Amino acid sequence: METALAELQEIVLLKRPDAVLAGEVSFGELTMSVTPAGIPDFLEFLRTDHSCRFTTLIDVTAVDWPDREKRFEVVYHLLSMSLNARVRVKAAVADGEIVPSIIGVYPSADWYEREVFDMYGILFSGHPDLRRILTDYGFRGHPLRKDFPTTGYVEVRYDEEQKRVVYEPVKLTQEYRMFDFMSPWEGAEYILPGDEKKGPR
Repeated sequence: METALAELQEIVLLKRPDAVLAGEVSFGELTMSVTPAGIPDFLEFLRTDHSCRFTTLIDVTAVDWPDREKRFEVVYHLLSMSLNARVRVKAAVADGEIVPSIIGVYPSADWYEREVFDMYGILFSGHPDLRRILTDYGFRGHPLRKDFPTTGYVEVRYDEEQKRVVYEPVKLTQEYRMFDFMSPWEGAEYILPGDEKKGPR
């Protein structure tokens, strides 16, 4: 399989040397890096070219690398049923940089791009309805960014007196719990209520 993917990579590099910044075959998948501006055109090529035929968009996601100059990587996973192969296309994106939408190439990218916007705050130009999809309307921040606080900013609850949902600053109602990491087969000697009457085992 890796030989076939390496051959496919050579074909793509021959046909589109202007588009691909880097490429490698690993873990049974071909990964190619492109510029954000070149994403729609390159994915159109992968979808329509007879030697590729990556007609199925599996996923659009992102990865946050806070220490990098271009903080995010937008990642597209494609499947070719004809070749029985997968390809991963990545583009490095700076915080605040706008990525072109690929809805014109893969209409199913609609909700994927909305999810990436909601979770990472990455904007997609040309998207017809770019709004949050997993978090609430008034939600602040983007939960999958590495600098997002683990407890969030606000918590939501239904207030019986006001008869509506209210937002409040997060309050931890208990200290962090202590866990023992003993093997369940060794087991700790937990004494349940009533066991103290049985005496020693």
